[in-house]
Amino acid sequence: MYHQNIKKQFVYYSIIMLQFLTLSSCKNEKENISSESKPISKIEAPDGMIWVDKNTFLQGAKDSDNYAMPREKPAHMVTVDGFYIDVTEVTNKQFKAFVDATNYMTIAEREIDWEEMKKELPPNTPKPHDSILQPGSLIFNKDVNAVVNMENYGQWWTWKTGADWKHPYGPESTIEGKDDYPVVHVAYQDAIAYCKWANRRLPTEAEWESAAQGKNPNTIFTWGNDAAKLDANANTWQGIFPTNNESQDGFEFISPVKSYPPNSIGLYDMAGNVWEITSDFFSVKYYNELDTSKPIVNPKGPNKHFNPNNPYQVEHVMKGGSFLCHASYCASYRISAKMGVSVDSGSDHMGFRTVATPDMLATKE
Repeated sequence: MYHQNIKKQFVYYSIIMLQFLTLSSCKNEKENISSESKPISKIEAPDGMIWVDKNTFLQGAKDSDNYAMPREKPAHMVTVDGFYIDVTEVTNKQFKAFVDATNYMTIAEREIDWEEMKKELPPNTPKPHDSILQPGSLIFNKDVNAVVNMENYGQWWTWKTGADWKHPYGPESTIEGKDDYPVVHVAYQDAIAYCKWANRRLPTEAEWESAAQGKNPNTIFTWGNDAAKLDANANTWQGIFPTNNESQDGFEFISPVKSYPPNSIGLYDMAGNVWEITSDFFSVKYYNELDTSKPIVNPKGPNKHFNPNNPYQVEHVMKGGSFLCHASYCASYRISAKMGVSVDSGSDHMGFRTVATPDMLATKE
């Protein structure tokens, strides 16, 4: 299942299903590999970040991973230079500092421009009623009690007018007292704006996997290969997805950062809690197009996005899974797991973390 563009998919499917919801920049030129890796001089880590050593490792699905999807194959060797990465996902407190300093308005808060939206919808899509074209975002439907078809994920998603990072469940909700929760309802474009302000950037998929792997070479999960340790190490769905949420760990849905043990290099929530956006384009055929005869150095993802299930929008890779992930549905708490998300989509289970390199920090004014 692929994470779809929230606003556009909502509009499109609301039209073809007679308005029944079935929601089923920094822009850099992409290169498959960089030039030869250059030596990096490590400097003092910024507050809240950890250094990830240069690493050569197996990116993609491991042979023993029974849940691996075709888009995660074939696994291939990559070399990734050292970098700094946030210890946690960007929190509400951190994002608020950015908004307070810049008066930035996230995509979920902005009025919807139909003329712009229809450019990324199927040709001749009719304009829906103005009541549908309202700012908002996608939230998990906590009241779903039966599912007819697991392929129809509109059954457990709800478009909520007024949902945004300050109001994660709609206009009556708040993030008061939740400074240490991951910020959600942020799209790729919002994350890029934050990065520009903070002198950071989003990780590449390869950097993200290197950080998630930590000191454990070629493991399926951030903690190793034992799936039985999932509940102790990640905020994921416990019970029967999506109708029975047992919340055995004490967290019904999203949890504060650092609620679970860190991985082997001290990073929190690299599995579960919220999905994390990366800088790579999402292409289901990317790995099959690589020259794997030798390790690929500092890969930056495909030159073009490609998702036959969502052909009209530009998508980026998101990693790590979320509090909604379950073995019966997506098992996306695995290191190699990934889905695509369009540049203006957000939801209540997607956030991000940032990275920095010594050269970025050295040139900071």
